[in-house]
Amino acid sequence: MDAHKSIISARVPAASEDAGAAPGIRARRDLNPLRVYRGLSLYTRVVIVNASVLFVPTMILSLTPANVPFPDSVTDVLALVIGLLVVIGANALLLRPAFTPLARLAEAMREIDLLRPGARLRAGGGAEITQVIATFNEMLDRLEQERFESNRRTHLALEAERRRIGHELHDEIGQRLTGVLLELQRTLDHACLPATRTELSHVQELTRGILEDVGRIAWLMRPGILDDLGISRALEALVDGVAETAPASVSLCVEPLLPDFGPDVEIVLYRVAQEGLTNALRHSRASEISLRLARHDGGGATLEVSDDGGGLDPASEEGPGLRGMRERALSIGAELSIESRPDAGVTVCLVVSDTGVGD
Repeated sequence: MDAHKSIISARVPAASEDAGAAPGIRARRDLNPLRVYRGLSLYTRVVIVNASVLFVPTMILSLTPANVPFPDSVTDVLALVIGLLVVIGANALLLRPAFTPLARLAEAMREIDLLRPGARLRAGGGAEITQVIATFNEMLDRLEQERFESNRRTHLALEAERRRIGHELHDEIGQRLTGVLLELQRTLDHACLPATRTELSHVQELTRGILEDVGRIAWLMRPGILDDLGISRALEALVDGVAETAPASVSLCVEPLLPDFGPDVEIVLYRVAQEGLTNALRHSRASEISLRLARHDGGGATLEVSDDGGGLDPASEEGPGLRGMRERALSIGAELSIESRPDAGVTVCLVVSDTGVGD
């Protein structure tokens, strides 16, 4: 134990000394030629090495009498230098196509978003670079598959927990509050004093309001109509509930003969529609909001939520609502796209393929 403490104490001062080094010392370290060289790109380092290999022997042969006649004039030296520069330039031009795919690979690694699956880097360059790109694409395949399975398990567990909580709120808390209302009504019927009747009526109204809030929360946790009557009726109930207090006109179009959605697909359709309507009402300042669910030719379905508001700020990042919709879409293998134009509104489009229907 003592030896362990001594090792730790011996290491701490070294770290503190490095952290407390003067700015001038750190600047000199940063200007270390070896450190600067290692910080250069691979393409630049290869060009420097090749140029050095050519430059040093040429200067030795040109400026010394060894092995070759010493140049008689400055013109000979100048010609050799120009030839050397031409060789270096040609070397740089020939090497650039071989290293460009590496730059594309680095850029793709920075821009890849697993919530937008399907993006792959096109193979090109030499055999080694092509192998690196192919390995990178295989890694993306594995990551996207793992992300799909992870999201699916997470959202299935989340919806199951929502359903359980919603049932408990409705069946347990709701029934108990209903019992309280009945007891209050029975007590109110037997009350003699007007003041007591007034107070009981006030408590009865408060309890009735709490019961309504519990029912609304239970609906938000898991709409029972979705399990009983399907996605079409659930969307109608969603729009009807929103339209009562919405500052914009909300319309719904559900085409007949929709595919037979499985419960996992239906809940994703409902949640995306719910989140899309909520975002449009809160942030878009739109006058018209439309919700449309239609079957497409491929055998799947398309859900669209569009508004005529101000659109999204191109400089801002996607918020948790949009990211949540992407994760839900990913959990059923669907494709989510968000189109926005300044002063032309936002369109959220969820495309469910035929493979995601009926699961």
